Amino acid sequence: MHGAKHSLGIILFPAFDWSISPTHPEREERLLYTQDQLKEEGLFDIEGVDEHKPGVAGREDVERAHFCFPEVESVATRSHLVAAGGTITAADLVMTGRHKRAFALVRPPGHHAMKVVQGSRGFCNINTEAVMIEHLREKYGVKRIAVVDTDCHHGDGTQDIYWHDPDVLFISLHQDGRTLYPGSGFPTECGGPGALGRTVNIPLPPGTGDEGYLAVMERIVLPILKDFAPEIVVNSAGQDNHFTDPITNMNLTAQGYARMTELLKPDIAVLEGGYAIQGALPYVNLGIALSLAGLDYTGVREPAFDAVKHRQRPDLADYIDRLCDTIPNVYFHPPTEHKDGFVTRQETGEWFVRHKNIYYDTDDITEAQTEELFLCGSCRGLLKIVSRTTKNPACLGIEVPIGACDACRSLGYSIYEEAQVKEGYRFAQFINRRDKEYQRHGF
Repeated sequence: MHGAKHSLGIILFPAFDWSISPTHPEREERLLYTQDQLKEEGLFDIEGVDEHKPGVAGREDVERAHFCFPEVESVATRSHLVAAGGTITAADLVMTGRHKRAFALVRPPGHHAMKVVQGSRGFCNINTEAVMIEHLREKYGVKRIAVVDTDCHHGDGTQDIYWHDPDVLFISLHQDGRTLYPGSGFPTECGGPGALGRTVNIPLPPGTGDEGYLAVMERIVLPILKDFAPEIVVNSAGQDNHFTDPITNMNLTAQGYARMTELLKPDIAVLEGGYAIQGALPYVNLGIALSLAGLDYTGVREPAFDAVKHRQRPDLADYIDRLCDTIPNVYFHPPTEHKDGFVTRQETGEWFVRHKNIYYDTDDITEAQTEELFLCGSCRGLLKIVSRTTKNPACLGIEVPIGACDACRSLGYSIYEEAQVKEGYRFAQFINRRDKEYQRHGF
């Protein structure tokens, strides 16, 4: 086999010491079979393809993306920090020019972890892609980033973190939320008041196979990416769309994944879900890696593949065709008004408010959350979140974003200082991204 057309750095972290339970599908075997397959196929013998050890994310890395209550260490294990560190390593490999592309084959996954983290939901505690994105911004000054989430489950956590951010385009291809966890990801979910159209959800019907995914990639995703013109493209490369996956209902093959990757041309891919541990992941990961490196992937076949049996049902083509005709309007002609919240007038000015009820299914925690965005005419606006759960009463998070104006920075300080003397909050966290300052307080 010839050398790689695109040099590729692969970060492998199976997380031997972390699993939800010994028999849970989210366990270390998810990557052990992949590790063996990549080595057996001689992937690391190819010139330009190298394996790298993951770094370890620190508290500040996580707090750029999250409010963790009561603190990072209470919601994230060492394995979570190494998985997030693996994505940072991937970013560094690409940004320093050591590799053209990078593939972070790490676990635990992360795309269901939202801005506020009080526990684990959808097997996710720390949003590894968001930690990486904020590292790209902080260390390298990257401004425009696109995340294309191809996991079978809607990437509701990544959507939540970047809901108000016009500089991060989030596109999610997933099984229709009416048929699968987390029950969200509809086209009407398209971003906050300052970022309408920057969230694009593509809910696909159960049974969608290679034909449907490739049509969506060519007719929706690629035209939007071309217009947005990101500096970096990140693929949340979930592999639970595979026809053998035990917890989903899709029909994608290893060849379909590799071709999607070839079309998307991501700079960085990060493993998310995928629970057919032996029958899918080793082959899908191999196909994606070969595709990223610009190598021939046409010989990759999973053992259970049947060209006739695993062809997409003909009746789905018309439905997917209509999606391809209509969903691009979410980005190119977004609505002029937001529908997920309301504007309220306060002493400090106008705030956009939305209320959310969130269930942490892995940890059985219920959260009631009020999110407020200061509608600033000079910058993206100050973010304030009050979170109450069955675990922690009344926690406060305040974020002054990158590029914030002096008025938002002063307002953030005043709210945080008031919180320290105000009764009712158990924990408060203040993130001032403008001045790289992080504070936390327990009451």
